[in-house]
Amino acid sequence: MARTGRPKAVLELTADEREQLQRWARRATSAQALAMRSRIVLACAQGRSNTAVADDLGVSPQTVGKWRARFVQARLDGLADDPRPGRPSSITAEQVEDVVVATLESTPANATHWSRAKMAERTGLSRSSIGRIWKTFELKPHRAETFKLSNDPLFVEKVFDVVGLYLNPPEGAVVLSVDEKSQVQALARSQPTFPMMPGMPERATHDYVRHGTTSLFAAFNTADGTVISSLHRRHRTIEFKKFLTKIDATVPAHLQVHLIADNYGTHKTPAIKTWLARHPRFTLHHTPTYSSWLNQVERWFAYLTEDLLQRGDHRSVHALEADIRTWVKAWNDNPRPFIWTKTAEDILERLGRLLRRINGAGH
Repeated sequence: MARTGRPKAVLELTADEREQLQRWARRATSAQALAMRSRIVLACAQGRSNTAVADDLGVSPQTVGKWRARFVQARLDGLADDPRPGRPSSITAEQVEDVVVATLESTPANATHWSRAKMAERTGLSRSSIGRIWKTFELKPHRAETFKLSNDPLFVEKVFDVVGLYLNPPEGAVVLSVDEKSQVQALARSQPTFPMMPGMPERATHDYVRHGTTSLFAAFNTADGTVISSLHRRHRTIEFKKFLTKIDATVPAHLQVHLIADNYGTHKTPAIKTWLARHPRFTLHHTPTYSSWLNQVERWFAYLTEDLLQRGDHRSVHALEADIRTWVKAWNDNPRPFIWTKTAEDILERLGRLLRRINGAGH
């Protein structure tokens, strides 16, 4: 006789439970964990097997079995996360849902975002309870990040072009992510910095004296992480052309050179176009407008800033440039390429979801 496995727990829904689960599952701004658990229970209530539900929703059969059993045992309250050891929680699933929905879909009176104190006052829960709920569902109303959507009419084509170079670089070629970190300031603190001590962090004055600026030109090799760099006191077409000449002298002559750059004006001047025409092994690829995140050298600039510039103390441009050269040399002694995993389709799909959320928020 064929084995059928352990029989599944019978799962039947009341009308009220079905309505509640459907609300949790279809609300676009619901916490994703609760929405997924609701979809699992709704699918199981159709009499389907754990394996079929798992295949349909993209989760493991064990996950389906877990939430099926939890719901059968505790109904809607069973879809909450496991309680921690200690005193049993007195917060119901309805209260958790109320906090999550209010955080995502409303703002307090006379304020732009929720604080723990304001949400505690609204719900009657403690501030620590509000904090735990927000942490569980990864909600951070105190934080906001800026963005700007590209208005480039060739956005899709450029994304496919640049991402294609990252994921499938041409044979017999080097791919270089190129940009300039302009106006890097030589800053000296107005008073000496107190060094770190046990129980006390390093302390530095908030004010400083400016001692001039320099501009760092960098070409990040996306294959091996090495960097070709140059420092110039000015940031014009002539300096960019000098940097291209240095790249030409550094990259072996038998290799084609694909440069990924943003839309800054110095990258598109007639002089640069003439130089590129005279060096046919070079191909310049532009990222879409307002899409610096697509250029890998920007991440490398972030490492430089975190390691050296953010807390540096330089009393001359010469000293600043010497430290930058030393840092770049140390990087090239142990280079680290960045592993690009997102396909162009992944990026465009995510952007599409963002646009739908923005458009939905405007109605």
